[in-house]
Amino acid sequence: MSSAVEPGRAPDPAQPIEPDQSLGDLVNRMTSDVGQLVSTQIELAKVEIKDEVARAGKGAGMVGGGGLAAFLAVLLVSFAIAYWLADAFDDLGWGFFAVGLVWAVVAAALVWKGKQHITSTTPIAEQTIESIKEDVEWARQQRT
Repeated sequence: MSSAVEPGRAPDPAQPIEPDQSLGDLVNRMTSDVGQLVSTQIELAKVEIKDEVARAGKGAGMVGGGGLAAFLAVLLVSFAIAYWLADAFDDLGWGFFAVGLVWAVVAAALVWKGKQHITSTTPIAEQTIESIKEDVEWARQQRT
């Protein structure tokens, strides 16, 4: 019986594809094929990661540009409000003082809120240490 398959006809799944090869040869081939598959998957992952990093870099650049534009917008609007208030107070200094005072209140509120967040967080190391202590205690209980 020949293992050659006629063109246009599917191979018989009950028959070996390469009946002349030894088990050692087939294992070597399988090992080589798995190694190539893993290498190919690693290369594919590298390409995908490179693409994702490039896309993330572009996004970060756009966010940075948007942040700069927002900063300039706030600065210019603040100047405009200061000059508008200067007309109302008939004094340029008081207009800028009023706008500066508003920004000082905003800054103080942000610092206060940020400090609350920082002090309310538990350092990661403490959480990990507690988790390890619990695991050790659980393991001790399992031994007894």
